[in-house]
Amino acid sequence: MTEPTQPTPTPSSAPASAPAPKERTDGVRVPLPRDAAPSRAAAPGRVPRQAAALQPRRRFGGTEAQIRGALKFYMVSAWISGTFLLLLVAEMITRYGLGYDLVAGGTDKLTGATVPLGWQDLELENLSGGVNISTWILIVHGWFYVVYLISCFRVWTLMRWPFPQLVVMALGGVVPFLSFIVERKIHASTAAELRANPKAAKRY
Repeated sequence: MTEPTQPTPTPSSAPASAPAPKERTDGVRVPLPRDAAPSRAAAPGRVPRQAAALQPRRRFGGTEAQIRGALKFYMVSAWISGTFLLLLVAEMITRYGLGYDLVAGGTDKLTGATVPLGWQDLELENLSGGVNISTWILIVHGWFYVVYLISCFRVWTLMRWPFPQLVVMALGGVVPFLSFIVERKIHASTAAELRANPKAAKRY
């Protein structure tokens, strides 16, 4: 006589004691799908697209070294841009309010003497040649404001702040004295967030 063969178990006849899927323990509450089962788990090293989308986003967009480097670049840009903005305000007052430009190395039209640094009357044009310092202040501030915006965008992306924060930082380059105030606040806020999240800035 032949021994009776054992029936082949089917997925529907799985033992009732099989471990049921559990919720995530990393702080993110994710509802389990109705058909969740241990047999449907992904192989080690392979994460389904749906599961990868549910992974929590890192707090910062870079390492601590990257953030501190961007913060230093922003600090230097803010002080230079703020200084040239104050010079630009003074230049606007003297040019459009008083009618004078600051010229270096110009020649006095009456005496023919070289003036190392002097004021040119925009109506009389008492000086010829030389370098117009007032115009160069305007040019340098315009170009350096672009550098300042790049530094603002760099810090903003690494810290992952909301968009209004970027707008406030950008206004620092066009409102007198605001860049100095905003720079202090940004520096203090960034340092405080790095201290409060010491592990969040590390790549993993």
